[in-house]
Amino acid sequence: MSHLLYRLGRSAATRPWVAIGAWIVLAVVVIASSSAFGRELDESFEAPGLDSYRAAELLAETQADEGGITAHVVLEAQDAAAQLAPVEAALAGLPHVLSTTSSVSPDGEIALVRVQYPAIEHLEKSDLANLKDVVADLRDESSLTLETGGDLFFAFEEAPTGLGEVAGIVVAMVILLIAFGSFVAMGLPIGMALFGLVVGVTAMKLVTYLVDIPAGAPQLAAMVGLGVGIDYALFLVTRHREHLALGMPVEEAVGRAMATAGQAVLFAGGTVVVAILGLLVAGIPFVTGGGVAISAMVLVMVLASVTLLPALLGLAGHRINGRRRSPHRPSTGWHRWGAHVTRHATPYLVGGAVLMLALAAPVLALNLGFPDDGTKPESRTERRAYDLIAEGFGPGANGPLVIAVDISQEASVVTPLAEAVAADPGITSVGEPTVDLPAGVATLVAQPTTSPQDESTQETVARLRNVVFPAVLDGTSATAHVGGQTATFADLGDRVQERMLRFVAAVLLLSFLLLTLLFRSVLVPLKAVVLNLLSVGAAYGVLVMVFQWGWAADLIGVESAVPIVSFIPLFMFAILFGLSMDYEVFLLSRVREEHRRDGDNTRAVIEGIAGTGRTITAAALIMVAVFSGFVLGSDPVVKMMGVGLATAIFLDATVVRLVLVPATMKLLGDANWWLPGWLDRLLPELDPALVENPVVTPGGGGRPNGHNPRLGRTG
Repeated sequence: MSHLLYRLGRSAATRPWVAIGAWIVLAVVVIASSSAFGRELDESFEAPGLDSYRAAELLAETQADEGGITAHVVLEAQDAAAQLAPVEAALAGLPHVLSTTSSVSPDGEIALVRVQYPAIEHLEKSDLANLKDVVADLRDESSLTLETGGDLFFAFEEAPTGLGEVAGIVVAMVILLIAFGSFVAMGLPIGMALFGLVVGVTAMKLVTYLVDIPAGAPQLAAMVGLGVGIDYALFLVTRHREHLALGMPVEEAVGRAMATAGQAVLFAGGTVVVAILGLLVAGIPFVTGGGVAISAMVLVMVLASVTLLPALLGLAGHRINGRRRSPHRPSTGWHRWGAHVTRHATPYLVGGAVLMLALAAPVLALNLGFPDDGTKPESRTERRAYDLIAEGFGPGANGPLVIAVDISQEASVVTPLAEAVAADPGITSVGEPTVDLPAGVATLVAQPTTSPQDESTQETVARLRNVVFPAVLDGTSATAHVGGQTATFADLGDRVQERMLRFVAAVLLLSFLLLTLLFRSVLVPLKAVVLNLLSVGAAYGVLVMVFQWGWAADLIGVESAVPIVSFIPLFMFAILFGLSMDYEVFLLSRVREEHRRDGDNTRAVIEGIAGTGRTITAAALIMVAVFSGFVLGSDPVVKMMGVGLATAIFLDATVVRLVLVPATMKLLGDANWWLPGWLDRLLPELDPALVENPVVTPGGGGRPNGHNPRLGRTG
C-alpha cells in the first residue's frame, strides 16, 4: 500500500493541475446534481418497532388531526378570553392549518391556542415563517403578550449557525500558523478541509437516494469533517516538511509523505468510518442515516488528503516553509518527556488511569431524554411560551400523550378506556375521544400531571401501557398505543439503552480487527481499545457534570439542567472512538517504524513520542478548537456534541496518548508486538511504510532506494 500511495502522491505533485482540475469538476458535478436532483433531508425521529411508532402509524390511517404536528400560541392578558377570538381567527386562516382549539386558564389571564397541522411531509419551512409573521402582526396591532412554540418549531426552526464554525476555523488557523511558521503551510490544510466540506455537505441530498439523512446530520458531519480534514492534512504536511529538510526534491518529499503518513491517514480514516458505521447496529433509522452522513464526510476528507493535498503541496513547492527553510526536527522537549514517562511508567499508568476513571464515574448517573422548550434560554419565545403554559394549565400541558386505539370492531372499549386513563394518578385530564370507525381507530389526548422531562411522566407512560391498557382491553381484539413527542423520545431512550451494548461490541470488534491487521499485534490493538474506552467514558462523565448537574453550565449558555439527548451517546461513542483511534494510529505507526529498525521497544516508544508529540498536540488543539466552536450555538444537541467531543479529544491527546500509551507500552515491552503464528499466517501482509532517512537518488527522480535489513529493499 505504501508504494501505491508513494506513486499516487508523487504523480499528483508532479502534475498538480490534473488532480486539482478533477476535484473542481467533481465539486461542480456534485453541487449541480444536488441542486437539480437532491432530495430533502428527513425531519422525522421515527423508529420502527416502538410503541410510539405504532401509535403514529395508526394516527396516520385516521382522519384525526392528532396524526399531524402542532404549534401553540399563548396569550397573556388581564382578560385573556376577551382577546382570544381575533388571535384564533388569524391562526385558523394560515395555509395548511387543519384546525385550532383554544382554552383559558382558571384565573383567566392565560389563553392557549393549539394550531393543528398535517403530518410533517406535507409541510415546509414557510409554514413556520407564516406562523411567526402572523404572531408578530398580532403583537404589533394589539400590544398583546404573545409567545409561540410547539412541534412546528422543533421540526423547522434552525438554530443560528456560522459563528461557532468560523471561530473554530480562526483558532485552527492560529494554531497551524504557530506550528508551521508559514502562511502557505497554514493555508493548505484549511483550504483542503473547506473544499472537502463543501463537497461533503452538498452531497448529503444525493446520499438520501441510498438512505434517509436526518436534517441535523450536515451540522454534525461538518463538525467532524472539519476536524479530521485539518488533522489529516496537518500530519501529511508535517511529514512532507521533514522530508524537504532532508534535501529531497518536492515531488519526492510528497511521495514519501503519502507513503508514510498517508498510509496512517487511510487506516485512521478507515477506523473512523468503521466506528461510525457501527451505528447501523443500533436499528434506529435516523441514527443510521446520521452515521452514513458523517462517514461519507470522513471519506471525502480522506480522499482529499491523499489526492488533492499532494497536488497543492506540489504547487506550493518550497514556499511551504516560508522564511523558515528548515522545518522543526523531532523536539528535544518531547524526547525528554517520552524518556521521563518510560522511566516512571508504573506511577504514570496508575495516576492517569485513576484520573480517567474519576472523570468517567458520573456516567453512572446518566439520564437519557430530549431537551424540550423548557430547556431553552429565556430569550427564546418557545421557552417563554412553555413557562406560560405550565403556569396556566399545569406542567403536563407541554407534553400531552396521544393515545391511538385500534378498535377494529370493538368501539365500545373507547369510553371505559378513556375513564381508566383519566383515573390514573399520573393523568390530570383526558380530552373527548375522537373515533374514526371506517379506519377503526380512536384517539385520546391525555395530559400528564408532570412535565415532559420529569421521570414520573415516563413512569406514567409505562403504567398506561403495562397496567391500564391490559386491565381494560384484555379479552378484546382492541389494542392501545401511547404516542406523541414525549412518549416518542422516552421510547428512543429505551431503544438506545437496549441496543447500546450490541453497538459497542460491534465497534470494538471491528476496530480491534482493523488495528490488528495494521500493526500485526494483539496487545497493541487491545490496549488501544481499552484506553479509548476510557476517553469515551470520561467524555460521558463530563456531559453529566455539565448538562445534568449544571457544573459551569452557565458558561456555555445552558440555563437549566438538561437530560442527555437519547441518541448522543451513540453518536459520541462512534465519533470519539474513531477520532481517538486517529491519534493512536499516527503515534503507533511512528513507534512501529522505529521498532522495526532495531527491535528496541523503549527507544521506539521515546522516538515515537518525540516524532509525533508536537504534531499530535497541535492536531488535538485544532480538534478542540473546532468542536468548542459549536458550543457557541444555541442548539443544546450541538452543544452536547461540542462539549463531549472537545473534552474527549483533549483528554485523549494528553492523558491517554502522551501518558498512558507510552507507560503501558514500556511495561509491556516486546510483548507489544506479539502475534500468534497461526494468526500471522492468516493476516494479509501490508507492505511496510518507507523507511526514514533514505538515500535519495541523484536528481530525486525515480523511486526511493533506501534499504533496511528488517524491511528489505523499499524501492
